[in-house]
Amino acid sequence: MKVVLSIAGSDSSGGAGIQADIKSGFYHKVFMTTAITAITVQNTLGVSNAVVLEPKFVVEQINAVIEDFKVDCIKIGMLSSKELILEVFNAIKDLDIPIILDPVAISRAGSKLLDDEAINSLKSMFKYALLITPNSLEAKLFFGVDSIEDIKNIKDIPTNIIFKNIVKNDETTTDVLLTKDGNIELFIGHKADISNTHGTGCSFSASIASLVARGFSLKDSIDLSKKYIYEAINHAPNFGRGNGPINHILDF
Repeated sequence: MKVVLSIAGSDSSGGAGIQADIKSGFYHKVFMTTAITAITVQNTLGVSNAVVLEPKFVVEQINAVIEDFKVDCIKIGMLSSKELILEVFNAIKDLDIPIILDPVAISRAGSKLLDDEAINSLKSMFKYALLITPNSLEAKLFFGVDSIEDIKNIKDIPTNIIFKNIVKNDETTTDVLLTKDGNIELFIGHKADISNTHGTGCSFSASIASLVARGFSLKDSIDLSKKYIYEAINHAPNFGRGNGPINHILDF
């Protein structure tokens, strides 16, 4: 069994963050270890409080796992400050382990989650990742991208980038992979019901990390993960009064 290390925050509602990563890893038959960056108070209606853990304590968690496990892939989610971003990447950037980075900076509702210093620090770390997975708002923030044409005009490509749902219509969703060497590939899927999408970004990146850990190619990992998220949304358990979680285990 392959091992993935998830570095992310804890979601008390179980739909996103570390909890989503563990469930996604379970579905894909990997052993998910963790380094928790923050503990949130949240449910399907939103986040009401959070405690951000000290960077030193987060790094201690990372080191404890790395020293004892053969980690096959690292997935990174929410890093809430410049100091935490720099400390985490200093601990892992020289390891010979692929990194899947979900550059959490803007929520799908448009709320900015990081200050400008942290955003700049996170951007400077992109080069250490095998893949980054920005949502459409983060694509605009980091790369000035709104369309496939914009993607084609990116000059300085730090690493492989999957631009999620960059092309929108009523029936399909299109993710665009821009490889480090400038190639572009489209991943087109059916549009799912959007009433239960809490944690889809976390789950998508965790799914990719799990498949990369198991030896799948990056393109196959993206393709299979996109299909996984579609099914997980469509078979959501309809929990909560807000934006509900997906069905990570797909036991339908």
